[in-house]
Amino acid sequence: MGVRVMVVDEHRLLAEALASALKLRGHRVLAAAAPTAGAAELVIGRAPEVCLFGTATPAEPGVFEPVARIRRERPQIAVVVLGPVPNPRGIAAAFASGACGYVRQDERIEGVERALAKARAGESAVSPQLLQGAFAELLNPAAQPDDEGSRLLRLLTPREVEVLVRVAEGEDTRLIAAGMAIAPSTARTHVQRVLMKLGVGSRLEAAALAARTGLLDRAVFPASESVVESVVEGPAVR
Repeated sequence: MGVRVMVVDEHRLLAEALASALKLRGHRVLAAAAPTAGAAELVIGRAPEVCLFGTATPAEPGVFEPVARIRRERPQIAVVVLGPVPNPRGIAAAFASGACGYVRQDERIEGVERALAKARAGESAVSPQLLQGAFAELLNPAAQPDDEGSRLLRLLTPREVEVLVRVAEGEDTRLIAAGMAIAPSTARTHVQRVLMKLGVGSRLEAAALAARTGLLDRAVFPASESVVESVVEGPAVR
């Protein structure tokens, strides 16, 4: 006996292809819908036995909100997530939302059918291999690559970070010198070093790069160094 199933995927072509394949194998496919934004209303209205919920970004915040609503308003509908090779957070988010299974998008149609049957029977529909991979990543997490903002921040000294913040705020050399209690020539040197380290040719480019990479959000510099530097490098600008 075929499963009464509904396919929802943000890519219409994938949804329709899977729906056609399931129909050929004797399943009753109610609809193949593309937009996940209206997925909950559509699934709740059609009330299938199982909903195949496709997503390309299982780890993104809020992606499983439609699943949570389906399970909240129609708990008799089993939801199986169809997605890419997930990280542990993606699998955890799927099950936390109320999904009862997770099937990889590159799974064979027989694997999808097995997941549908298990979901309809009230069983967990996730392969042992998928769980093993998730647990392996939890136990041996891969090092996350540093983003560009963090990389650039490591190139600058704390004083240069302060100079960059002031440049981004639109201060000229005179204001930078006054605010940091250093000589204008020292402020000018700091600015040139910042531009050179960031690989930009102007203050405007430096400010734009800092904003784009989120560097300014991470900027931390000690306020107590100004007095020390003013003594070593010259009198404060008044």
